[in-house]
Amino acid sequence: MQSASSPTLAAYSDEELVKRLPGFTNHYATVNGVRLHYVEGGSGPALVCLPGWPQTWYSYHPIAAELARHHRVIIVDIRGMGSSDKPATGYDKKTMAQDIYALLHHLGLEKASLLGHDIGGMVASSFGFNYPQATEKLILADGAHPSEGMRQMPLLPAPGTFTDKMSGQQPYVWWMAFNQVKELPEQLLAGRFEYLLDYLFRYVMLDESRMPPFDRAVYAAVYNQPENIRAANAWYQALEQDIADANTYSRLPMPVLGIGSHVSYSYLHMSLPYMAENVEVVGILDSGHYMFEEKPAQVLAAVLNFLHPSAG
Repeated sequence: MQSASSPTLAAYSDEELVKRLPGFTNHYATVNGVRLHYVEGGSGPALVCLPGWPQTWYSYHPIAAELARHHRVIIVDIRGMGSSDKPATGYDKKTMAQDIYALLHHLGLEKASLLGHDIGGMVASSFGFNYPQATEKLILADGAHPSEGMRQMPLLPAPGTFTDKMSGQQPYVWWMAFNQVKELPEQLLAGRFEYLLDYLFRYVMLDESRMPPFDRAVYAAVYNQPENIRAANAWYQALEQDIADANTYSRLPMPVLGIGSHVSYSYLHMSLPYMAENVEVVGILDSGHYMFEEKPAQVLAAVLNFLHPSAG
């Protein structure tokens, strides 16, 4: 495994990656007891963007420049991700939402819209539940708050559904269980995380060519590190607390948009009306889970039409 200081890995550093997004800059802030890394660009109403597993802030690069034409875009490496701190605790989504709320205060923002993908959608949901007064609008892309429904996930896939592509009708997300295991995943995957990435992108994307080799190398450079695997898996190991917290929340009062790929549209279409009073669900059914890479134009259309309906 290459050292973090090797010339190859330096190409995947935040300092180098942000150069690919003209007008964006790297920042750090210590809030709620953790040091968070974020990338910021653009001007206008604040839009906080939260990535998911196993990616980093860089996952927003296909859509960030266009979003920044309309918004002050703040893309955050959530607790345990990328260059942000990876403490031993605090991976329940309520605590992670507190991180984001504290970051808004640090930035002098009283209110923002949030866009979360995957795990980022879980954190964004928790932010909306816990800080409705600070949430302008909420956008959940293939990820929403953990709920009791997760207990119905099958140990075995339905017959005939576990192929090289995830079923949109009966998705089998085996890593939800694998990531519950402590210590073993980092022992197995440290220095070889690219094997999991290649499998995952093939399995959950309809067109895996839309995740180019460079992007894969960016994420491998992060998740090859044992501490980063340990921290990311802690997001999953906190699901029991997240479900308990969900049972205490009232429905989200702000406008909520769900954007579902072919693997999550049905779930979001059914579940979000129970979570929110004012909800719209858009399907991008010709995309897999990593929709920012597969269908960036469709994502942008859905997000901007929701945030700026009068301009549509």
